[in-house]
Amino acid sequence: MLQEFPPKRPPNPQGTDNPGNARGAHEVLAFASVKAPGALLAAGRDADIFEYGPGLVLRRSRNGRSLAHEAQIMEYLAEQGYPVPRIAEVSDDGCDLVMERIEGPSMGDYLAKAPWAMRRQAGVLAALHRQLHEVAIPGFLRPAPVGRGTNIVHLDLHPLNVIVGRNGPVVIDWTNVARGDPAVDVALVWVLVLAGEIPKNPIAATMTSLGRRLFVNGFIADFDQREVFDCLADVVAWKAQDSHMSPREVRAMWRLVERGRQLRHDG
Repeated sequence: MLQEFPPKRPPNPQGTDNPGNARGAHEVLAFASVKAPGALLAAGRDADIFEYGPGLVLRRSRNGRSLAHEAQIMEYLAEQGYPVPRIAEVSDDGCDLVMERIEGPSMGDYLAKAPWAMRRQAGVLAALHRQLHEVAIPGFLRPAPVGRGTNIVHLDLHPLNVIVGRNGPVVIDWTNVARGDPAVDVALVWVLVLAGEIPKNPIAATMTSLGRRLFVNGFIADFDQREVFDCLADVVAWKAQDSHMSPREVRAMWRLVERGRQLRHDG
């Protein structure tokens, strides 16, 4: 049975103001079963998104991976005022996650139709990074696989994981969230945006390349670039192991490491 949305949260006897006292993943609105979903809306790397009644979607794991940890951090961030979809329910096995449906394009799709908004949206993404990194860290986050730090890091916070909603941007896909170094989050945007595959058409490739550079330059201007460039090699060494990255993209990322070293030296 679907719980009324947004759900009423049970009281936290240990106090909601202490981030180290967040509820365990098994306590996040778990239900024995989730009703049959509607039409398939999107297919991600290891999960599918389905319609699920008015104002809701169902995210279903394809390989049996539990989504309870993602639900836990999203619920915590929502309590801190960070823009994430609200959680409605999670199945007992964690493979089904019902959450708020955010209407709107991804920031990447939005920019494809409104390239004149590159600088402004770069600022929006930078603000989302800063806001996330300033949230008090809960005690249940695992350490990041690259870089050391004591901040919440998304580890995939690029334009395709931001929905330009009616009431402002909303961040999705919290699969990789961890405790770590904010510079790693920023460095990932730098390499993923600039190293991504571009169209083969020469004119389209040139326009895409120019737009990406404009976006990245606007984004990174809000951060300490020396700190970002210092962690680039470690970030790329980690990301290069991702099977979803093509050999061409991996080579492009390593070229960016060299560029980053040069920029740091010149700066």
